[in-house]
Amino acid sequence: MNFEHTEDRRMLADTLDRYLAEQYPIDTRHAAAASPIGYSESVWNGLAEMGAIGALFPESVGGFGGDAFDVTVVFESLGKGLVIEPFLGALVVGRAILSAGTDSQKSQLGNLLDGSTVASLAHDEADGHYELSHVTLKATRQSEGYVLDGHKGVVIHAERAGLFLVSARTSGAADDEAGISLFLVPSDAVGLSRQGYGRVDGGRAAELTFKQVQLPASAMLGAEGQGFAVLEQAVAWGLLALCAEAVGVMDVAKQMTLEYLRTRKQFGVPIGSFQALQHRMADVLLEIEQARSAVINAAAAMQADRITRERAISAAKFSIGRIGTLVAEESIQMHGGIGMTWELPMTHYAKRLVMIDHQLGDEDHHLARYIALAPH
Repeated sequence: MNFEHTEDRRMLADTLDRYLAEQYPIDTRHAAAASPIGYSESVWNGLAEMGAIGALFPESVGGFGGDAFDVTVVFESLGKGLVIEPFLGALVVGRAILSAGTDSQKSQLGNLLDGSTVASLAHDEADGHYELSHVTLKATRQSEGYVLDGHKGVVIHAERAGLFLVSARTSGAADDEAGISLFLVPSDAVGLSRQGYGRVDGGRAAELTFKQVQLPASAMLGAEGQGFAVLEQAVAWGLLALCAEAVGVMDVAKQMTLEYLRTRKQFGVPIGSFQALQHRMADVLLEIEQARSAVINAAAAMQADRITRERAISAAKFSIGRIGTLVAEESIQMHGGIGMTWELPMTHYAKRLVMIDHQLGDEDHHLARYIALAPH
């Protein structure tokens, strides 16, 4: 297998890395994270104009990429820049629309690709424990459409989103895969309320409450009661993106730590000359390459059958969770006390690695899922 990216992908990565280095220093990122909307609109628009969102989707819907490796290239660069803009929502919601949308619904993709509409996945619920099949928000059929009642939690960028992809139950028990339906809900729908808050690693999220939210039948994405497969595949794209982002974060944490080991002196010599620290750093470097390999394997499996795809994705997310925690801990410890300070960018990269583990299922969840998907 050839692990070299195409020239177009290398150019895209170089362009994104250069733009973020110039336009998105850590202070700009912090200011955006603490803002009322939780990200920088100017950076979001700038990245959209460069085609960073378009690279996530195929030419058939106005993009210019859409391959799994295009997604990993973009998100690895976003990880290096510690970007908090709403790319993940655009990818997951856009992929769901691309997979199951009507022509009318697909016409909304243009606004996602140019960044004018922020999209967000509203799926997580209390007591869900990362299970995609856990859906209790009710969708009741009426003569003219559906009525939604219930709650969704930790909906990223919800306060700024113009479009939500909402999972709801039209039949079955709370944890059944059958009976889940998906809806595209505009943010101004009557009866939809949001309670926002800041996130640990920067940016904002919100709790959503649906109280007698009336939707036309045309708001349903795909067939009634058969939304699980669409949701699973869309979330797989999100998981791949998060894993690639984590690799980008790890690469920066690695470089920062190596630089610190070269420059910090103790007893008159760089601390990087101490054999104990050399051994620890060597372990970190090997583990990061293992994480990179897991992402490559997951990207290569995105067009495979469901079991192959989902096992590769869960294997990658498990690896990222385990290795990300190791990289975060080792990087902080080798920096010493300064590694815990807000002023050091390293702190925020370590925090992002820990939080990525908890997005869309942590390492324990994905290890159990990998085992459960094994052929019997």
